[in-house]
Amino acid sequence: MVGLLPLTLVLFSWGPFVNAGSVNYGNPCSVGNQKLEFGTYQFQTDCDSTTFCNSSGLCDHKGCRKDEYPFGYPKNSDFPPRCDSGLFCPDEEDQCLPVLAVGSACQFDRDDECEGPPNFKDLADKTGYGLNVNGSVCLNNVCMWANATLGNTCVVENTAYTVYSSSNESIDIVSRDNCSPGLYCDSQHMVCMQMKNLGDSCDADKECSTFNCLASGVCGKSADSPEHVAFWVYIIVGVCIFGGMLATLIGMYCFHRGHRQAEREKRLQYWREQNAFRQNIMQMQETARHSIMSLPGGGPNSPRSTLYNRDGTQSEDSQIPMLNPQSKSSALRHQLSDDGFDDGSQESIMIQRVDRKDSNRF
Repeated sequence: MVGLLPLTLVLFSWGPFVNAGSVNYGNPCSVGNQKLEFGTYQFQTDCDSTTFCNSSGLCDHKGCRKDEYPFGYPKNSDFPPRCDSGLFCPDEEDQCLPVLAVGSACQFDRDDECEGPPNFKDLADKTGYGLNVNGSVCLNNVCMWANATLGNTCVVENTAYTVYSSSNESIDIVSRDNCSPGLYCDSQHMVCMQMKNLGDSCDADKECSTFNCLASGVCGKSADSPEHVAFWVYIIVGVCIFGGMLATLIGMYCFHRGHRQAEREKRLQYWREQNAFRQNIMQMQETARHSIMSLPGGGPNSPRSTLYNRDGTQSEDSQIPMLNPQSKSSALRHQLSDDGFDDGSQESIMIQRVDRKDSNRF
């Protein structure tokens, strides 16, 4: 059947050209083109999603809606009303109609079109799988009540839906019946039987109370049942989370500690360089002091002795000019001699300024 499906689809589409679902309001349409799409069984018509084809052969505004949020309407548009209790909106969505009695003709898979039984609260589907609507069911286009009891004769409707996947297409058969809740209709014997429990052998989903017959042929857990894990899994996950947090903190501490150590080494090296530079300056000052004191005429009373104190610091009287016409200072950049000018002459004043500048360098 699966291999013949593409050819079947082609055959169903072969025929008069119909631009289905594209005719706007007021334009002509054909009621004869209304049908259910093969494979999905969706209702198709010539008119667009907001209109229906009336008896006059024109697309008219819909008079009711089946869904809470209908498809195809523009944003902020007014939806047609929903039908009140005791009424239903057909596939054409032209107007609300009274619900149908048992045995009446109904549209495909429209359980809501059928009138509910007096004990509809007991027969209503509570599983959420759409077995019936308020205890009423539409099977083979006939309204029935889902009240067949255990061992009694039942009615089955098997519908093949086309299922499309990313790689291929397949057939999914949906079987519905009129058995009471907790029962299913056996397709071979056509009698209602008790649903099977978890782990029992099965041939179809409808046989299991969980509506999930596994490929291994046993009833499995419901497809929407939550997954429960063992308590030790929570313990392992918690330990991994806290272990990851602790490892992150330790790694950050080690990383920043190395960074701080590198910065500390840089500051220590800078301090050592500055200290060595200071020691070199002090050594140069000491060398210059000894060099000046070792010159002839140098002594405690010599003008040169006033450059430094005994503790090696520069004296406040170091600004006194050093004039010795007979001596030569190897530490000074200028060599001064006495040419017979007295201290008050201009040349003497210039020499004193030069000596003062040289003495400030030390």
